[in-house]
Amino acid sequence: MILVDGVPVVPDSDPPSPSQVLEILAALMDHPTLLSASHSFKNTPERRFSISEESGLGSIAQPKCVYVFQREYAIVDPALVDVVGTDEATTCVGLVIRNRSNGKISIAHLDFPAIVEMGLAQMLSQAFDHDLQDEMDVHVIGGFEDASLKRINHSDGSEIHEKVGGYSLPLCIKLIETLLRRREKFHIQTFFVLGHNTRRDADGRAYPIITGFLVETSNGSVSPACFDRTSRCPDEVVRRIRITACSDDPTWRGKLLETYHTQDDKFIIAPCYWSGRQFHNASTRQHLSDSQLLLTCSTSPYAEGPDFVDNIRRRFDYIIKHPDWKETFPKRQPRVFERNGQGGWRRCGD
Repeated sequence: MILVDGVPVVPDSDPPSPSQVLEILAALMDHPTLLSASHSFKNTPERRFSISEESGLGSIAQPKCVYVFQREYAIVDPALVDVVGTDEATTCVGLVIRNRSNGKISIAHLDFPAIVEMGLAQMLSQAFDHDLQDEMDVHVIGGFEDASLKRINHSDGSEIHEKVGGYSLPLCIKLIETLLRRREKFHIQTFFVLGHNTRRDADGRAYPIITGFLVETSNGSVSPACFDRTSRCPDEVVRRIRITACSDDPTWRGKLLETYHTQDDKFIIAPCYWSGRQFHNASTRQHLSDSQLLLTCSTSPYAEGPDFVDNIRRRFDYIIKHPDWKETFPKRQPRVFERNGQGGWRRCGD
């Protein structure tokens, strides 16, 4: 169930038809309260989150952060974590759910409609201690108007332009449909997606305005943010590889990737394998130019951040240097990371 200002958004039929979902999506985009929230969110200064900048030098403790990559989710306890966030989202959509009764926060970086339904169930799993009577604050951030325009000429000589393709709109549609069909009470607080998150250059090319955010777990406040490499941890490169490697693993089909263990405040990176095909792709694509890599590896090549290509090349380098995935996961065991004394991460056993 979706609510805005405490008022339920009720479709005309159950389940809602595709046209009704579109109408509700449009209504949320135009709702005065959510329009005001979008305006405020867009004008909030972006926070640049860096371990070195936040903690300074020496042994000064840093904020305890949980970072979520594409297709990952995490449920965090404010008693153990100060900040949770994600970035590098262009056509992807970030979802934040905060349980008002216990303060726990579930966050996901959604990249494809097929993972929304099961992914939402994971976000509301037993670790979240959710109850159908609990009130949930929800923030939906990301995606932009990435659909292209197609000119259609009619026999009477008239022409219209119709939006075709795109990744953001189908993802938002599926998310709204899924929230509507569930029985929990989802109070939408932020709905900064699609047109609200779009800017255009002089040639009319669309770009996302905001590609990342962080959540202060103490009060649930959400701010635009970007993270540097020091704060996209732990196990950055291996987790990036898992995003693509999980496509070949049927056990992850339709699911978000689990990495963070809520009760113990640990990252547990389950084993994943990369095949000979992925090694071949890495070896072949590593020789492509930067522009070719963008066109080959991105759903929005003109909208990616400045480090996108470098991140792709580092991922390829790792696979080329470690073609056997069992070197990364000896005895098929997970890679486990716990907090160090300053709030960062260290690998267990090292």
